[in-house]
Amino acid sequence: MSHAYVHGYDPTENIRLQDQASTLVHLLHSDTTYPAGSRVLEAGCGVGAQTITLARNSPEARITSIDISEASVREAADRVTAAGLSNVTFRQADIFSLPFEAGSFDHVFVCFVLEHLPRPVDALLALKKLLRTSGTITVIEGDHGSTFFHPDSGAAHRAIQCQVELQRRAGGNADVGRELYPLLCRAGFGSVRVSPRMVYVDSSRPELVEGFTKKTFTAMIEGVRESALKAGLAAPQDFDRGIADLYRTAESDGVFCYTFFKAFGEKT
Repeated sequence: MSHAYVHGYDPTENIRLQDQASTLVHLLHSDTTYPAGSRVLEAGCGVGAQTITLARNSPEARITSIDISEASVREAADRVTAAGLSNVTFRQADIFSLPFEAGSFDHVFVCFVLEHLPRPVDALLALKKLLRTSGTITVIEGDHGSTFFHPDSGAAHRAIQCQVELQRRAGGNADVGRELYPLLCRAGFGSVRVSPRMVYVDSSRPELVEGFTKKTFTAMIEGVRESALKAGLAAPQDFDRGIADLYRTAESDGVFCYTFFKAFGEKT
């Protein structure tokens, strides 16, 4: 899983990931549960933002969570222990060099990982080898191109595009959500189906205004300011105007929309 994680690994980013996970639990996870005794691989667990929900939703499944970052694995393990969960085992590992036998797992879960990989199909092929026949894969990704809001703002769209471009230069794809169906098909999965999961936010949903518009999405774009300016992707005043306009969508008359995509496939 050799790649450059464009958002970085600082504590502020870890907090943002936790805010994102807690805000989107029902939207992204309500239809993912695994039977008792199931062997589940979570590939790319990061700091455990999704792991806790995964483990809580399937308390009798046996979950193995991996990440390429040793520091992230340690933090994820600490978070899961603090949450009182005991059905997760952690290992540092690379998706492209996994230390497991073929057919070791009944299910694979991948969330916000393919967007960072230059070879997503190869990653899916590597994960498929670890599945037993008729085992399943679940993949969740965002798509920055699905973002729209009121009041609209060219500066805000340009700030978002800075993050998209930085991710592209790092070998990733911030618009990968729309590609999940063809990617899983190219990797040879069967029964592929994809469902869009739109986050719609207005002031009647204050928990989403805080948890998603401000603390998840806008915080993510704001977090690449230094990198975007250093790369010459924006002038400081234009980038800052874009961030201000994104925060403007969180006011009483503002609206913010973003779509995640959740894909499911089977190993045939």
